[in-house]
Amino acid sequence: MWYGVLADLTLLVHLGFVLFVSLGAVAVFFHPRLALLHVPSVIYGAGIELVGWVCPLTPFEQRLRRLAGQQGYSGGFIEHYVGGWLYPADWETLRIWLGGALIAGNLVLYTLLILRLRRSRQSG
Repeated sequence: MWYGVLADLTLLVHLGFVLFVSLGAVAVFFHPRLALLHVPSVIYGAGIELVGWVCPLTPFEQRLRRLAGQQGYSGGFIEHYVGGWLYPADWETLRIWLGGALIAGNLVLYTLLILRLRRSRQSG
């Protein structure tokens, strides 16, 4: 039973990390110091998507699920929980687009943040 609970907690931590990587630039917009944590997370997250690495939380969750007597899954976290749901036939293309969208979206948000900080320094 405890292994199943730990697997679910690992899933929630993993989901939280994915959301932070994906949407954390919005939080950085209001709390710029978060960039010290967010930028490396984005680099890591984009690397996972673009290169096809597997996050260490994925095999950890899978192992806990097997120890709990549950069925694990193959592939990565995003591939299993999102990719198969959205585009089951062409995961490789989706993975590249997700990585590119992650980088592009964060570049836009960080550019807006830098412009906002420059304007506030010039006016104040």
